[in-house]
Amino acid sequence: MTGPRSEAQVLVVGAGPAGATAAYHLARQGVEVAVLEKSGFPREKVCGDGLTPRAVRHLVRMGVDTSAPGWSRNRGLRFVSRGVTLEVDWPESNSFPGYGLTRTRHDFDQLLAERAVAAGAVLYTRTKVTAPLRDASGRITGVRAVCGPDGEPRDFSAPVVIAADGVAGRLGLAMGVTRLGKRPVGTAVRRYYRSPAKHQDPYLESWLDLRRPDGRILPGYSWIFPLGDGRVNVGLGVLNDSRTGTTDIRKMLAPWLERTPREWGLRGEEHADGPLRGAALPMGFNRLPHHRQGLLLIGDAGGMVNPCNGEGIAYAMEAGELVADLVPQALSRPSGPSRDQLLERYPREVATRLGRYYRLGRVFSSLMARPLFTSLVTQNAVKSPPVMAAMVRLLSNLSDRPGADAVDHLVNTLVRVFPRDKELGARHR
Repeated sequence: MTGPRSEAQVLVVGAGPAGATAAYHLARQGVEVAVLEKSGFPREKVCGDGLTPRAVRHLVRMGVDTSAPGWSRNRGLRFVSRGVTLEVDWPESNSFPGYGLTRTRHDFDQLLAERAVAAGAVLYTRTKVTAPLRDASGRITGVRAVCGPDGEPRDFSAPVVIAADGVAGRLGLAMGVTRLGKRPVGTAVRRYYRSPAKHQDPYLESWLDLRRPDGRILPGYSWIFPLGDGRVNVGLGVLNDSRTGTTDIRKMLAPWLERTPREWGLRGEEHADGPLRGAALPMGFNRLPHHRQGLLLIGDAGGMVNPCNGEGIAYAMEAGELVADLVPQALSRPSGPSRDQLLERYPREVATRLGRYYRLGRVFSSLMARPLFTSLVTQNAVKSPPVMAAMVRLLSNLSDRPGADAVDHLVNTLVRVFPRDKELGARHR
């Protein structure tokens, strides 16, 4: 879809979960918002396709009917490690529903983008942003793009620009956003398989004993996520760390699948449905600052993937909703320091909500690169239902605040023990 306008109150670059959520909530408040998406819909996207209750909460807030065709509901997680299998249901609480979902990204992003358009946003597809437009002070005033199959150049202007352009984050980089090399980055691969035996499994299955060819267990996990349409999404994700050595994770998928029962249909090419695809996972706020000269970063563009479990969609949608709460207030102020002062609330609020938790996550991901700690989790913790239930709540960030039970209080206390992220705060001043 294209529209006649090249001006708006807000430009959102990228129509993934982060950008579509921001556009939806902005449009619902009467803000003139234009979304620029380089691809057409439907589109392929590398993802595990699993949605935790934290992500489901944001879908419900957008009015998405999660009981409609195309959604597959799950009860929780099944852990498999070193011959042990343990099922843990999602916790139901005041903050989160007691179920998760799966849906392929082939039409998931399109569904969210259509929600934004129905709310009043204007969506420009096949519109690739090539550079920011700036005023004399260096503040962003819009973007330059090429549109359609002929690459017609076009400028879009707006007082506020939101970067939701994913893992590449080109717009942020062009505005001076920094990639922090010491913060975690993951790598994941996935492939679809036709599996009548597993496609309606009530649990998301995670194998924790992910091994290198030499037998060493890696910091990461492999998964089998049921899609309910005859297929499953299978894949694996690994934390990139110097202590784990160089590993071609694409070559790890087939040997792992050979460990699965033959009747599941996950071995060889016979039941494969599409190619093997991979992507990077920018974790733990490894791109900063989240506000720079009128540009706001959300989702993968801001390195917002949870370093504990590799989940990105929930936090992309959360950031989209948060930025939509603040931008209308900023637009009510005159352009200049007063408006930018209000926009600075966004990175501060992100730091308040997730700064300590993500710092804990970075420590956890670092520990998972140590063989002793990895063995403790994959060999001992997985045998204890209470321990794994608490870990699910911690690693999926599903505790109520204030806590509703002893596990919530334990998780919340653990998060509070971690000091604030000084680098995050310094870059946001």
